[in-house]
Amino acid sequence: MIATHRRAGPADAPQLLEVRQRSITILAPQGMPIAEVESWATNLSVAGMEQKIRALEIWVAEIDGRAVGWGAIHGDRLEGLYTDPDFARRGIGTALLAELEALMRARGIGRIDAEASVNAEGFYLRRGYAPAGAPRGEARPITKRLAGWP
Repeated sequence: MIATHRRAGPADAPQLLEVRQRSITILAPQGMPIAEVESWATNLSVAGMEQKIRALEIWVAEIDGRAVGWGAIHGDRLEGLYTDPDFARRGIGTALLAELEALMRARGIGRIDAEASVNAEGFYLRRGYAPAGAPRGEARPITKRLAGWP
């Protein structure tokens, strides 16, 4: 299965919110306390997701018309990356991350900054990101220099 990527629109909000909530509740407990997982998973509404779509550049990974992942960027920041747990460990997140990095590189951005959750930190480290400071709660600051930039 190969996912296609496209820019998110306001109508995508319910489906993207569902991907986010499922990703958090099913994948995050591997590295976080359950109470924090539940708080994180429920701290966003459909209206909040619509606001994210307006404020950030969000790209959707789709297979057969179903959103199976999404990632958000803003300037030099990766603002989020979520994969539907039914499609985890199939390269969906890796391909979407590569697409976002390529967009940023094409815009002249030489370094990406982000925060990784405890459960996702290893994913990013395996893809060339490095720790970028002390953890803040469950958030791990990370950064990556893009190829071709000093």
